[in-house]
Order: sequence, then structure tokens, then C-alpha cells
Amino acid sequence: MAKADNMLSILWMLRSGRKITAQQIADELEIHIRTVYRCIDSLCASGAPIIADSGPNGGYRLLGAFAESPLMFDADEQKALVHASIFAREAGYPFTEALERAIHKLKRYTNEEQLHQIELHGGGITVLQPPVSQEIRSLLRTLENASAHGITLKMTYSKGRGQDASVREFDPYSIVHWKGHWYAAGFCRLRQEVRSFRVDRMSGLELTDHRFERPDNFSAKDVLLGGLIPDTGNAENLEYVIIRGHEFTLNELCQHWLFGHTLVKRLPEEAHFRLAADSLMSYVPYFLLPYGKALTVLEPRSLIMRLWEVAGGMARHYEALLTEMKTYEE
Repeated sequence: MAKADNMLSILWMLRSGRKITAQQIADELEIHIRTVYRCIDSLCASGAPIIADSGPNGGYRLLGAFAESPLMFDADEQKALVHASIFAREAGYPFTEALERAIHKLKRYTNEEQLHQIELHGGGITVLQPPVSQEIRSLLRTLENASAHGITLKMTYSKGRGQDASVREFDPYSIVHWKGHWYAAGFCRLRQEVRSFRVDRMSGLELTDHRFERPDNFSAKDVLLGGLIPDTGNAENLEYVIIRGHEFTLNELCQHWLFGHTLVKRLPEEAHFRLAADSLMSYVPYFLLPYGKALTVLEPRSLIMRLWEVAGGMARHYEALLTEMKTYEE
């Protein structure tokens, strides 16, 4: 039996709560008593609080509280768990309090050196995310619970922009965190199709008596991005876009959610995309404007014209503002 298997077996024997001598362990596992001593030393070095009582009624036992902890983690696993908790907390993870309790238990069952390392690594990572309110966290908990148990929800939802809220029944297949926002993806019984909804636009969720089963092949990522990125199979609605620029600038552009998912060809100083024709007249120019002259659109002409219109409009806006400020100063 490998040393790791011996250590785990010894730990499980000690979790029974009774004292066990080294000879009893050796007899039970059919190993040499010196192997037992080496395994006990390794377990103690790993942070297992094993107590050795000497005398006629002596033996090994575990510190009482440790019996509630079924797993041990090495240094890298401990670091990863602490870092993951930081990401989850800052992203608005709905079960942050339970996660914090788990990390507290992790710290409680470590030795002094391990705890020192956990604190060092925990203080070495920072995550910047928009704050998530308690109301949103409460909605996320309801959505996650309904998703896990297949419970249909009655949802009040507002599309924003001053539109009236609508009430619909919704089967939440999954919750999704993307670009600083939480979404719920699932089957909308009002529209009779799979859709995604922003959680911060939900004003109420109520459990219903209806039940659902999540499809085996469901992908929340596909649903969310599918509502933003056009179907590449519909060539009539797509425009071929060619953008020239420095390789590093193009690399940054291709990390954008839209351009990264619509890239069809990449050259050292050129990138080719297939984008929805209507998007070229709406939001695409505003994604490109921050790059200024670092990027040059070569095709199509319609996007070039639209960029010229948008940039010209901004120039006229600030020209008028400067004129107004100059008049005020005089």
C-alpha cells in the first residue's frame, strides 16, 4: 500500500474518536510499526491535529473538532480555495456567507505555518467588480435553488428604457456571471423559447407549483452569446469587416466579446470579421472609437461612413461646448 493510502487509512481510523495504539494500527493495516510512526509524523506535518497520549491507556487520537472535517488540502489547494473565495465574493456569489464559513474551517484545521501561508496568499490578490446588492444576492439564491430543484418561477421583469414590466413564468436552467453582471438563462413560458434575462432587472420572483427538467445539452454560454452575436449561418445579414492595425492593438480588439467571437481570419496586422449589418450602424462604431487612429477600417464602406458620422457628431458636440465656454468666460 502506498504511503498516501496508509496516511488516509490511519486518518479514517482516528476519526472514529477512540484512542488507537501504533501497534493496533499496524496490525489493522498489516504494515510495520515504523511505517505507522512515519505516517503519523507526515500527517502532523500536513496539519492533522493528532494527539499522542502516553502511558498504559495511551494511544493516538484526533483533536475533537477535526473529526468534522473529512478532507485535507495541500498548500496549493488551500491557496486556490482562498483565491476562489475572493473571486466569488467580489462577483456577488449568492452563497458568500457559507463560503466564508468554509474558508474559516479551512484556516481552523491548519497548523501555524499553513495558516501564515494562507494569509500571505490571500492578501496578494485583488478583484475589482461592481458591488452587488443584497437584493441581487437574494434573487440569485432563489434562481439557483429553483434551477437545482427544477421549480418554475413567476418573474416580474423590466426591459429597461422606461418600458413597463411584464410578468411571466420562467424555468431557470442556469445563472451566469458575465462582464460584471448576473444573468439567468432558461425557458421563457411567455415567449415559448429559451432566453436570457438580467437579474438586476428582475423585481420579484415567486415559486410556482410547476416543475421542469433542464435539457441535457443545455449551454448557458450559447444562450447568452446567441442573443448578442448573429447566426453565422445567415449570410444575408452579415457584413465582411476588415480592420488594419498594430498586432498588439488587434490582439486587444480580438479579446472583446463581440470581435473575438466573430473573427474569421487573422493576419499579423489585419483582422477579418463577420458582423451583423445592423450592428455596424449601431454599437460597433462606438466599440471602435476608443482606439482612435490606432485602428483603420478598410471594409465595408458603410462602416467607414458610419464612423465618420459618429466622430463628426462628437467633434461638433464638443466644438459647440467649447464655444459656449468661451462665450461664458468673455
